[in-house]
Amino acid sequence: MPFSPSPTRTGRPAARHKSPALRPVNAGRAAVGIAIVLVAQLMLTLDTTIVNVALPRISADLGFSPSSLSWVLNAYTLAFGGLLLLGGRLGDTFGRLQVFEIGLAVFTASSLLGGLAQSPTMLIAARVAQGIGAALAAPGVLALVTTSARDAAGKHRALALFSAVGVGGGTLGLVLGGLVTEYGSWRWTMFINVPIGIGVLALARRCVTETPRNRGRFDFVGAIAATGVAVAMVWSLLGAPDKGWTSLQTVGGLAVGAVLVAVLAVTERRVTRPLLRPDLLRSRRRLGGLAVVTLVFGSQISTFFLVVQYVQQVLHFSPLEAGLAFLPMTVGIFALSRVTPRLVGRFGQAPLLMLGTLGLTGSFAWLSDIDTSSSYFPAVFGPLLLNGIAAGLTFMPAASLVVGGVKPEHAGSASGLLQTTQQLGGAIGLAVVVSVYAAGAVPGAFVPGAHAAFLTTAAFALLAFIVTVLAVRPRRNTAAQSA
Repeated sequence: MPFSPSPTRTGRPAARHKSPALRPVNAGRAAVGIAIVLVAQLMLTLDTTIVNVALPRISADLGFSPSSLSWVLNAYTLAFGGLLLLGGRLGDTFGRLQVFEIGLAVFTASSLLGGLAQSPTMLIAARVAQGIGAALAAPGVLALVTTSARDAAGKHRALALFSAVGVGGGTLGLVLGGLVTEYGSWRWTMFINVPIGIGVLALARRCVTETPRNRGRFDFVGAIAATGVAVAMVWSLLGAPDKGWTSLQTVGGLAVGAVLVAVLAVTERRVTRPLLRPDLLRSRRRLGGLAVVTLVFGSQISTFFLVVQYVQQVLHFSPLEAGLAFLPMTVGIFALSRVTPRLVGRFGQAPLLMLGTLGLTGSFAWLSDIDTSSSYFPAVFGPLLLNGIAAGLTFMPAASLVVGGVKPEHAGSASGLLQTTQQLGGAIGLAVVVSVYAAGAVPGAFVPGAHAAFLTTAAFALLAFIVTVLAVRPRRNTAAQSA
């Protein structure tokens, strides 16, 4: 006989009591699933910086020329940034967990091949394959994290952890890169991904629920145009410091990118299932969030480049010490990730973004004062700690502006858009800052060009503050209506 709730004295059936054993199991599975995909995100993020401090050893071991060594970094960035939008849409169409697993398997296998590389060509090919795998896996990470959260508070916490992993993972990569390079071999900067990738692949299907698939005709023209835009932009910007901003490569690549942007805009308005939905770009606050992400990521990536050189060339730090120098930034980011979700829930995104971008501006301006007589304490330690705290206040609110309010079936596209913006921001920022640095540099001395370069990163952060005030802060009439 089926169970029937007994009536109360008022004649109404008593409320069914949910079994307390069920809720923790479901919540616990969701939490474990989020943790698993965030481990994968940490691995993908580490790979953007972990080989930085190992480049001299890689060059000596495999015989890279000075001009080709940069492609150990650029090959990964180019493939990763160029295919992120495509990876996000593939996840929406064919299932995010499935595309995530395919991408992670490609990334893990190519990491093994990179560690076994015996020539520059083999290593660069492995780095391209790593970038392709990362582009397939990364959009699924953010989409799975946000759709696995059980409520708004859980989504904010997941976004904060994702942002902390995305930014703090870059600094942690410098620490791990220095550690394995100094006490082992540069090859372990690649091999370290293999056991992590295998572990995540073994657990993901058990703890992460697959998302519904969106059946329909795939937007091949949009996919080709979007990939071409990102590749042309990143390729042009990566070569700008060496080739020059007026060179054929730079001007031609940017022109090709502009033409493909027009093709993409026309295509996405005509197809029923576009790769990049036009309505994602109709929100003033979302566009503001994307602009903030672009500017802040550009300044952060440039800071990695400048500070690593300063502590190694001027302060004569070893590779391990150079990585450990970034620990204040890492600690600040992860510490703030614990409280930022509650602050966003109470105050909203705009106040935190304004405070965070002003803090970043101050940290970069502080770094511009370094010279040959400066010491790590406080000339580097203080700005990096301030930078970490400010970044912890900035990235989660900016990410929530971009992915907030997006329908679950389009979460992959929004995630791909956010992470493409991060990659383009890093490429733009680094290209501009390196050009400014080169213009004021003196052969054999780091400091002369560094002053203007750090002030340029401060200008990026200040511009992000202005964007927040103009585009992100709610208008008065809107705020009054909401109240």
